[in-house]
Amino acid sequence: MRPIVAIVGRPNAGKSTLFNRLLGRRKAIVGDEPGVTRDLNFADTEEFGRAFTLVDTGGFEPKSTDVILTQVKAQMRLAIEESDVIVFLMDGRGAPAAGDAELVRTLRKSGKSVVYAVNKIDTPARKDLLADFYSLGVSPLLAVSAEHGLGLDDLVDAVIEKLPVAAPEDAAQDRTRIAIVGRPNVGKSSLLNMLIGRERSIVSPIAGTTRDAVDTPFEHAGKGYLFVDTAGIRRKSRVAEAVESYSVMEAIRSIDRSDAAMLVMDGSAGLTTQDEKIAGIIADKGKSCVIVVNKWDIVEKDAKTADHVKERIREGMHFLSYAPVVFVSALTGQRVANIFGVIDMVAAEGRTRIPTSRLNEAVAEITARHPPGAWRGKEVKFYYATQTSVSPPTFVFFSNRPEGVEDGYMRYLASSLREYVGLHNCPVRIFIRKKE
Repeated sequence: MRPIVAIVGRPNAGKSTLFNRLLGRRKAIVGDEPGVTRDLNFADTEEFGRAFTLVDTGGFEPKSTDVILTQVKAQMRLAIEESDVIVFLMDGRGAPAAGDAELVRTLRKSGKSVVYAVNKIDTPARKDLLADFYSLGVSPLLAVSAEHGLGLDDLVDAVIEKLPVAAPEDAAQDRTRIAIVGRPNVGKSSLLNMLIGRERSIVSPIAGTTRDAVDTPFEHAGKGYLFVDTAGIRRKSRVAEAVESYSVMEAIRSIDRSDAAMLVMDGSAGLTTQDEKIAGIIADKGKSCVIVVNKWDIVEKDAKTADHVKERIREGMHFLSYAPVVFVSALTGQRVANIFGVIDMVAAEGRTRIPTSRLNEAVAEITARHPPGAWRGKEVKFYYATQTSVSPPTFVFFSNRPEGVEDGYMRYLASSLREYVGLHNCPVRIFIRKKE
């Protein structure tokens, strides 16, 4: 499981710019106006051989009564609570503000490892401004310029030094790990109880992570499963509990540790933005998924309702088009037992290896049927492909001009390959490399 590193600070301190610089790409919106970041923004990255999840947060305004800024503040406190290391970024263009001092106090109370950095120190003369920030009583202070990439090696070194040592995996390697994720109050725990309550063959719960998550090993029909129930992750503070977005942070941790995810939705509430956000995390992590529409017993429906709901889910979660949808009631047990078969199916597909000969036959037919467009007047060719890993099935296509393969054609390759080799219920990842 990847450690989480959160970037916090007051509005317009340059947090999103630092986030993008560390990732090497523009993922967050960057602007000169304060308060651009309205939600938690995250991405996986790797620095000097250490992998972690980087989280960008909104600006901390302690005295604001604005509804949005109040929610941003709560989300930032949530990020502090869930993070392993925190980067507190301050604006070096002026003196420390009252908000900086309050945030220092908050970080001290959290007991978390913190790296303190002063941003926008982009000339030798500006380094003198660093002295003002020692009045906050924190040390050491790192001088950086996120915009120009200055001082970031020292910042990354400090972060990596504070990252926790990875905990050893438990002995349940032969079990299929399933992360049960979803918004609060959609019935995740009830669903888990119904899943494991039928056979009554539950193994004693074992400690999962340093976050006190409880993993539940279970045997069903001779197969082993390990359910990671996000509701079992340690109790949040009252502030965090009031913010629905806490499920996003839970999902990041739990999905990392899983072979597949079970995204539980409230069938009586319909598809929500939060559902789509968690679905996006599953897709970004490249995990197989089962979409479980719960509380189906209380939904007013006719013979076509399920089809309409599936269509709405496919529209709102097009990036999870591969995920099968199951309609259940955790309360009554309706169709809950069917979930095991669907889990087995998606997990098995995720572990599929395609013979090289079959793979290249598929690639030849796919590219012949619809060749890639020319790039700068030059023909783009594919020579061969190879599968490099599973969970998810990952393929490398070798081309004469990788830079000429457009996003639309990448989507065509993925959907066509999925069809040709029978990977209908799991994600596939394709990378284009230049043939040397």
